[in-house]
Amino acid sequence: MASSHIILPKEEGEEAGTGVAVEADHDSPAQRPYVQEQAPGKAALPFSATCVRISRDSYPNLRALRNASAAELHDDDAAFVKLEEGDYGYVLDDVPHLSDYLPDLPTFPNPLQDHPAYSTVKQYFVNADDTVPEKVVVQKNSPRGVHFRRAGPRQRVYFESEEVKACIVTCGGLCPGLNTVIRELVCGLSHMYNVNNVFGIQNGYKGFYSSNYLTMTPKSVNGIHKQGGTVLGTSRGGHDTKKIVDNIQDRGINQVYIIGGDGTQKGAYEIYKEIRRRGLQVAVAGIPKTIDNDIAVIDKSFGFDTAVEEAQRAINAAHVEASSAENGIGLVKLMGRYSGFIAMYATLASRDVDCCLIPESPFYLEGEGGLLEYIDRRLKENNHMVIVVAEGAGQDLIAQSIPAADQQDASGNKLLLDVGLWLTHKIKDYCKSKKMEMTIKYIDPTYMIRAIPSNASDNVYCTLLAHSAIHGAMAGYSFTVGMVNGRHAYIPFHRVTSTRNKVRITDRMWARLLSSTNQPSFLSQKDIDAAREADKAANSRKSGDDAKKQSASVLANGEK
Repeated sequence: MASSHIILPKEEGEEAGTGVAVEADHDSPAQRPYVQEQAPGKAALPFSATCVRISRDSYPNLRALRNASAAELHDDDAAFVKLEEGDYGYVLDDVPHLSDYLPDLPTFPNPLQDHPAYSTVKQYFVNADDTVPEKVVVQKNSPRGVHFRRAGPRQRVYFESEEVKACIVTCGGLCPGLNTVIRELVCGLSHMYNVNNVFGIQNGYKGFYSSNYLTMTPKSVNGIHKQGGTVLGTSRGGHDTKKIVDNIQDRGINQVYIIGGDGTQKGAYEIYKEIRRRGLQVAVAGIPKTIDNDIAVIDKSFGFDTAVEEAQRAINAAHVEASSAENGIGLVKLMGRYSGFIAMYATLASRDVDCCLIPESPFYLEGEGGLLEYIDRRLKENNHMVIVVAEGAGQDLIAQSIPAADQQDASGNKLLLDVGLWLTHKIKDYCKSKKMEMTIKYIDPTYMIRAIPSNASDNVYCTLLAHSAIHGAMAGYSFTVGMVNGRHAYIPFHRVTSTRNKVRITDRMWARLLSSTNQPSFLSQKDIDAAREADKAANSRKSGDDAKKQSASVLANGEK
């Protein structure tokens, strides 16, 4: 693949020499200097002529990457962004590597080449040029778009097995699969790379500087995947970058595996930046965890399938209760602070749900076409109904009737009011005003769902995530790992922390749900137009204008 160096233009007041450099081939035993091919009989161009200087405003892919979540990257983030541009609008959004700031590190043969379990594998190692596209549905003349570095073992590694000292930490709320990831990190390091020094950090980030490290071996973690929760303990907050990196440096840790949600990944990014400032040979691997499935870029987070499956039990119970009573209503509250994926998928899987409410889709109670009118009509038609509501739905409506000061937890998340309890009272008051006999059962399985062990599909997914993280760390990368369009990839920290994955109510999946439940959308035309405009803006930031992309590619190719 032909490629061009991209030098990002400096912002006002930015010092010279802070452009984003293109990475060398980290998978080769020795890094080769960039060589520009030249036509026979043609004079060689100076190096400056092989560089492409593209303004942020004229190159949409760069603008989109700089502009994640409609906000410019912070100045200190810009120094860590690595973009490589190739033919036909190809952009590699690459992850940082040890050689970016430690260029003379030795490399070693990957121990997997002598591993008996891999002797039958046709291709042990990932090709250095393998990447994973962020977008797979394209048109005939579309640019190739943004890609991420493919995950997997590399032929050369930057750590000798006996020199590795790895640590694992879990942060934030519980999620099915945490123990599986821990187990597979420990066992993968030991069985694949012969690493014997693996330590557990207890009780989240604060455990780096407030607790003794826990020695972990394959034997000590053998059966933990059958348990819910995390054997290391977890907590919110406690992130003190200087104290954490001081501890990593003092203990000689050189691989850090961090399991947690978007806030935890932001913390991992800060740890990496401090490690780089100090020039330490330490790889930081983030494994995204959120039961809500709201991590950006990746297809899904581990534990999500288990959560949807377990939510079925609560929905089934609600349906039994509702159908066994006259004018019975079963109300189930599921997790989903900002994103309603669990509620949506559980509703689609159940087929017993009559109404699903999520944070992304506004609703109203009173008046024509409102929720209460729909409940009235549904009870007259079916004599019972089941409502599923995500915990973050209707918070604006609750705030209007129950004044409360904005409060946050230790992770900075807004503390939510109980939408299930609020809806229960509103429905009771409405039915009382209509002199309608009604029985409502409110079921909140939130903490039951997140505390169970992961199911079979999540166990496999956790294993693949852990192994991909190990391969990347051994190869010297720092990243967040995740599945993108069915392929595991290494994703820059800033890409998964700059925005959230949310249900798109203008998408066909939400339309399928509305068709399944036969509920009204509860949206005004103004809401629909606003949602469409938001989608257009997101697509514009992500894809940019095709003509400008093509002109940028022509410019790059013309310099070759």
